[in-house]
Amino acid sequence: MDIIIAGAGKVGYNLARTLSPVHNVTVIDRNAEALHRLQESLDILPVHGDIEDPQTYRKLIDQEADLFIAVTNLDEANLISTLIVGDTIEVKRKFIRLRNDFFAKSGIREKLGITDAVFPLQLTSETVRSLFNYPRANNVKSFVYTPFKLISIRVSEGAEALPEELPANVALVGIEHKRELWIPQGWEPDRIESGDLLYFFGAVEGIRSLCPRIDTEAPGEIERCVVFGAGDLGITIASKLLEEGKDVKLVEKDPRQCELADEALEGEAMTLNCKYGTSTLFEEEGLGHAEMMIAATEDDEYNIIKCLEAREHGIRKVVAVNNEMEYYNLMHSLGIVVVRGPKVSTFHTIVEKIHSSRVVTERKYCGGKGVVLLRKVFPASRLIGREISPPKHREEALLFLLRQESLLPFEGLVSIEEGDVIAVFAPEASTEEMERWLNGL
Repeated sequence: MDIIIAGAGKVGYNLARTLSPVHNVTVIDRNAEALHRLQESLDILPVHGDIEDPQTYRKLIDQEADLFIAVTNLDEANLISTLIVGDTIEVKRKFIRLRNDFFAKSGIREKLGITDAVFPLQLTSETVRSLFNYPRANNVKSFVYTPFKLISIRVSEGAEALPEELPANVALVGIEHKRELWIPQGWEPDRIESGDLLYFFGAVEGIRSLCPRIDTEAPGEIERCVVFGAGDLGITIASKLLEEGKDVKLVEKDPRQCELADEALEGEAMTLNCKYGTSTLFEEEGLGHAEMMIAATEDDEYNIIKCLEAREHGIRKVVAVNNEMEYYNLMHSLGIVVVRGPKVSTFHTIVEKIHSSRVVTERKYCGGKGVVLLRKVFPASRLIGREISPPKHREEALLFLLRQESLLPFEGLVSIEEGDVIAVFAPEASTEEMERWLNGL
């Protein structure tokens, strides 16, 4: 594909790095130094210019683009660029990153011909909110086409003996062991060790019944929460928690930001200033009585430190927002629940949308080490009534047929029915091969 990326910041760089090996990528930015760094390490076409200036796109006037992606930090610039680019060159699809969720409720996206919009603050805050329904989970992913979820749980040192069999309609689809993802071909509890992160897919109640046996350290319920960081993300997370009826305390270094947060949350959350440190704040304000702490600043190192400090003061579930991908493994190794930060969420979501087609939907898990591919059989599908077999070379991949409320192993010849969903769980290296098989059915 021919792809144009507007913005050479962290999101733009990571998108260019991921997409340029297999696509023709053009990156536009007015920061010449950022473009130079990109060009030194990646095979891209740099265009120096303002993404809001029509003259910038005249340099590409003879080109067509399969995809235009606007990912700067400014909503206005992203919106204007999607409008201007369409007047200059032919663009088939447009993706945009937006901070203000007002645009999610307005008709602006449709009027500008935007294919899809990504709202980073909402993505991260909704991920945090999902942990309240599954307090022992590390992460919860929902999918189109099925009520089944992908839920990860860390094995505690004091975990009970694991069951000989999994509940009905539940499958183990991944084990993260010492930073590596292993996709097992069955349930073998004797091979599971403390510290492993287990990925279960299937019926929610079945997975929920496993949680207290696997993670004995996390709280069974969460009512009191502490959020470190009262920036836009911290405020958004706090508002989601308040909607859930939780008791929320917000901790922030900047006195002015404390005032802004208090105003935005209308005084419903207690906002605490920690300008001179937090060592005494845990004792003085009773922060250690909370069941959960979320470190939501833009500094990953600070988030890690606050999580470790919170654990020392007795908070049983600690969550760190991950802004830099290189810190992901460190957070996991420390037993911290990791939530993708706004920029990391934007990157992963856009990549998933690009690689998803009209036929196959793609999601990543285990920090991008694993992939979930789904294909639904719609009423007019030519697959209805056909018998199909799994691919011959599937290595570590696991295949399932989701039929109504049942999770069925897809191991041999299967007759396809309307409404079926074919699900594939595979290591990232097998993504292309599995996509070809699903698309070619």
